[in-house]
Amino acid sequence: MPSPVNAAVAQQTAAGSVPSTISSPVAEGTSGGTGGIYSAIISRNQPIIRVQEKTYEELHKKCLEENVLYEDPDFPPNESSLFYSQKVPIKFEWKRPREICENPRFIIGGANRTDICQGELGDCWFLAAIACLTLNKKLLCRVIPHDQSFIHNYAGIFHFQFWRYGGWVDVVIDDCLPTYNNQLVFTKSSQRNEFWSALLEKAYAKLHGSYEALKGGNTTEAMEDFTGGVTEFYEIKDAPKDTYKIMKHAIDRGSLMASSIDDHLGFSYGSTPQSDIGELIARMVKNLENSQMSHPNVNYQGTDEMPAWTIVPMQYETRMSCGLVKGHAYSVTAVEETTFKGEKIRLVRLRNPWGQVEWNGPWSDKSEEWNFINEAEKVRLQHKVVEDGEFWISFEDFMRHFTKLEICNLTPDTLEADKLQAWTVSVNEGRWVRGCSAGGCRNYPDTFWTNPQYRLKLLEEDDDPEDEEVICSFLVALMQKNRRKERKLGANLYTIGFAIYEMHSTKHHLQKDFFLYNASKARSKTYINMREISERFRLPPSEYVIIPSTYEPHQ
Repeated sequence: MPSPVNAAVAQQTAAGSVPSTISSPVAEGTSGGTGGIYSAIISRNQPIIRVQEKTYEELHKKCLEENVLYEDPDFPPNESSLFYSQKVPIKFEWKRPREICENPRFIIGGANRTDICQGELGDCWFLAAIACLTLNKKLLCRVIPHDQSFIHNYAGIFHFQFWRYGGWVDVVIDDCLPTYNNQLVFTKSSQRNEFWSALLEKAYAKLHGSYEALKGGNTTEAMEDFTGGVTEFYEIKDAPKDTYKIMKHAIDRGSLMASSIDDHLGFSYGSTPQSDIGELIARMVKNLENSQMSHPNVNYQGTDEMPAWTIVPMQYETRMSCGLVKGHAYSVTAVEETTFKGEKIRLVRLRNPWGQVEWNGPWSDKSEEWNFINEAEKVRLQHKVVEDGEFWISFEDFMRHFTKLEICNLTPDTLEADKLQAWTVSVNEGRWVRGCSAGGCRNYPDTFWTNPQYRLKLLEEDDDPEDEEVICSFLVALMQKNRRKERKLGANLYTIGFAIYEMHSTKHHLQKDFFLYNASKARSKTYINMREISERFRLPPSEYVIIPSTYEPHQ
């Protein structure tokens, strides 16, 4: 019987449900449509949805013609854009970058991980996703249009693009940012006069209604909003036996992939402990005063040389003796095999977003294992003895040390490779209606059958010469919509899951008796209060029905 599980950090987004499947090699659903949530997977170059009356280009042109700086009427520089649950004990001053420093720039030397310094908002899950995004320049330029500047045709207006439930949305903002004592309160760059990360965070806050709405979440949510992809999430201790093959295929598809190590407190990169906004602000002021006391004789006002102090330091990471860092995420940049002393060895290449601090065990940059590898193979594996944050580790050590693996599948064919991967996408949108189609989980047989039902036909088995089973691999994702934006109205995430049943040649809604006398062929591992749950399955070719549900009925 299913039982609910509370996510360690479960403050995300939703209202209604969007079940969808991605299958390989072929899956067929009864409905879908090009406007579905994951149609970005089919086309990476879709135009944006026209959600505002005037486009960025029209607003920008008008401001230049009238010689005025843009002021956003939908996300004004006041408390309504900051917090909704309580008033803060101090007054923030909203300033444009030109009022903060003398020589503001949008991007300096390319957008990268070192441009991101976090304030105490609790949105490190969002910033972690930005760090992964900076590794893929094509995606980065889609989310952050680079033809923006504080120098040429500056009008106080900027825009960013996010994937939202069926299409790309262009979010237009002004460049007024909350400050205290002339310092940015929230995200900032390591260079005081660089502002792309702070403005991207503001656009994402506008998308969700306020800065406070970003407090608490996980990396996968923002990864999907940056890419339109579907994320697979694995606890490595429970990972499937073919995890190496899954990772290898993900690299071949050009997917974003990250792995992290929980610390002893249960904190993981991409999540944040719960905390009170008032307490955070009080700590912010205290730390700001302490930092200024440390530099009492230096007047940095109005200069670009002032260091970008993190107003409230957040240091959850702990370096271990092996060189790995707990409470921290690494990008997975390659998965390869090599021959070592006559035996095949599986390797994983990881990159620490810090650009330094590396694994020092077997297969690390200076380890003795490389003495047995010829030069041509070293070149193929791009082995370098340099402290750049990137290193190789054996797959066995990777599985031993790391605790979580996240794979954001971007596209059915890879963005970079020439060969196509045979994927099919099916998308279905629906909703749970109290008293009608909100039947709860299988623990409630009298109402479970009333939940929405989605047909899935698996036609062809996997094309894997190493696998003798007649089997189809596919991925099911279930997302609840808009809950983060509606949090200020009291909306919380529902505890959700799904079950998969085999059925044959019926187009009718399956009734109560079917579920009483037929066991499910597969199901989500647990019911959990997250924005999206997704899971990979392997079943024989046949016809199936997917039943998404909340844990409790009538929700």
